[in-house]
Amino acid sequence: MIYGSIHNEFFDQQAALLPPPLRAALHYLKDTDLAAHEPGRFEIELAGVPMILQVLDLETAPRESLRPEIHRRYIDVQFLAAGGPEDAAYYSDDGRGSVEEDLLGTARDILFYRNRAEGAREGRIALEPGTYAVYLPWDVHVPAVQAGDAPCPIRKIVLKVPMAACLPEGMWTWK
Repeated sequence: MIYGSIHNEFFDQQAALLPPPLRAALHYLKDTDLAAHEPGRFEIELAGVPMILQVLDLETAPRESLRPEIHRRYIDVQFLAAGGPEDAAYYSDDGRGSVEEDLLGTARDILFYRNRAEGAREGRIALEPGTYAVYLPWDVHVPAVQAGDAPCPIRKIVLKVPMAACLPEGMWTWK
């Protein structure tokens, strides 16, 4: 997992360390007014790589009401464009999770766990507008966690970057 802010003075140096498709995704988040973008799912191309842009208007919810998720073909770049605050929970996918719904073989590329795996140490990150989290295929994550005493509206942006575009050819395959 990678966590940061488009407002960080070291943003350009942080982005420069990443593979070109992820770097392009982060610069897109920084350079595009996504708080004003229409909601929906859009196919875009950045750095010559087809990606999926999701613009979601959500409400945060208590952690216990949310399902942990992973993706295998895509890296999730999640960005809080407006609203909040939002927390996000995360932990490493070590294979001990109990699967609730497996949609990895579909266009959604998502698997939901029932709850965190026995013994998994779950961390939290705090998101405010301008912050992002990059979840790799082994990062179980729980977005839109309520940060305070009450739910609040958020404008969540998700850029789905193909994992295979970030590695040498043939290094990442998922059935």
